[in-house]
Amino acid sequence: MQHLLNLLAAIALLVWGTHTVRTGILRVLGGDLRQVLARSVSNRFLGLLAGLGVSSLLQSSTATCMIVSNFVGQGIFVTSTALVMMLGADVGTSLMALCFSFDLSWLSPLLIVVGVVTFVANQSNTWGRWGRVLIGLGLMTLALHLIVEATRPMTQSAGMKALLMALPNELILLVLIGAVLTVLSYSSLAIVLLVAVLCKSGVLTFPIALGLVLGANLGSGLLAYLTMLNASADVRRVPIGNLGFKVVGCLLATPFIAHVPAHISIVEDLGLDPVVSFHLFFNVLLTLSLVGFTNWVGERLETWLPKAVTNADADRPKYLDPTALGTPSLAIACAAREALHQADLVETMLRGIMPVIHHDDTALSNRLRNMDDTVDQLYSAIKFYLTQISREALSERESKRWADIMSFAINMEQVGDIIERVLQDIEDKKISKGRTFSEAGLKEIHDLHERLVSNLRLGMSVFLDGGLLNAQRLLEEKVKFRDLEREYANRHLARLQENTPQSIGTSSLHIDLISDLKRINSHICSIAYPILEQAGALANSRLKQPGLKFDEKGGAA
Repeated sequence: MQHLLNLLAAIALLVWGTHTVRTGILRVLGGDLRQVLARSVSNRFLGLLAGLGVSSLLQSSTATCMIVSNFVGQGIFVTSTALVMMLGADVGTSLMALCFSFDLSWLSPLLIVVGVVTFVANQSNTWGRWGRVLIGLGLMTLALHLIVEATRPMTQSAGMKALLMALPNELILLVLIGAVLTVLSYSSLAIVLLVAVLCKSGVLTFPIALGLVLGANLGSGLLAYLTMLNASADVRRVPIGNLGFKVVGCLLATPFIAHVPAHISIVEDLGLDPVVSFHLFFNVLLTLSLVGFTNWVGERLETWLPKAVTNADADRPKYLDPTALGTPSLAIACAAREALHQADLVETMLRGIMPVIHHDDTALSNRLRNMDDTVDQLYSAIKFYLTQISREALSERESKRWADIMSFAINMEQVGDIIERVLQDIEDKKISKGRTFSEAGLKEIHDLHERLVSNLRLGMSVFLDGGLLNAQRLLEEKVKFRDLEREYANRHLARLQENTPQSIGTSSLHIDLISDLKRINSHICSIAYPILEQAGALANSRLKQPGLKFDEKGGAA
């Protein structure tokens, strides 16, 4: 009984080590991994390499599937590209299994000691997260050694022999058992390594081990599908296609399994583990056989699982994917896209002000004011989504981005409120009373409005790419806008002194309107503050020092 408990503890340690490495890598390189995947859409070869590399780092094809599936849902690349990456991801996981199949027990103490020291000394920065990765790698190598030690006495146990005799010889049942174990452990890598160790120890026969390894491959596809089961239809295309490939692979491999043991000596002569080598060989052949069908399968999936587009859902978040919360860096990207969606609605409201003024269109005014409810709903959704992201799991750069997104969403919500009030004032003080602006006054409002729309677009660009030069331009626009607001207010007072009838009738609305437009501009320009502060240029910008210049790359000269 003690030996069985030791074995179960070692297996649990192996699964936990795999999980620790995966989460650590995502926390350290999450943003960079997304960029690697996003840039690998030009051809299939790059897609295969990207999937292989990311899955090797994460030690999980399931985690890779979650990332690329969300990319498909966001329209970053098409389904066929994602399927190519998943084929590469399976090869990457197999390569990591091959690496761990060697005796690395001598390395585990070093990895754990260095990892713990690094993690304890640098818990709040990137080095601490790398320490977590080293700890996970050390636990994995240690767990594999413990599994070997725990299985040695069990091979002589009568109970174990009876259990082995009870294992089915049917390949289909073995595949199902391997798939279930993979789903339960949440790691195909851990199951493949476990089966390899048990086979080497004599606990499992080679044919049984092959069946379980096939099941582990199938289980990884099933696990990814179950993880994304509640996602939207377009997001589910990738796990469904990936699962289909694995089912096809198992069916194609079934007739040849009986012939594999005859060639075991070739692999052993090379000093490789036969079980892990079969795992790698299977995935390489599967990739080479099916990579040419990814376009056809992708098109079929896009036809069967189209992206749902309904006007009724226009007021709902488009990009806040709950499945991405498990990958904080990906969740941050989703929140940023939703914030831009919120800004698009605010821009629509802002552009609608002048048509309402020109045409006294109360119906348009009502539609625009109702849009503020949508802006408020999106703000609430973004705020709630961000609170679900663990701040501890974010790098310093991602944590700053988290704060920037929250600030941007707040500013857009406040801008929407101001626009709603402006439209209501136009209805109450102009349209209902049949008043008109003077020609000069209308031209001034139109000028400020055009500047405001341009600044909003510039602010969205600054939020998107964090460009220092654009941030500087935005804050300069704030100063220009403030000066124009004062100048136009003085001109309006001059027209009042001249007893201009239109100016007298719309005086209250005119002053309030240009003041509100300035307030909107202030909210927009505040987007630039975090970027300028980080660059050390915020104080200079506020003081309007003419000597502050920027080079072509955005750096302070």
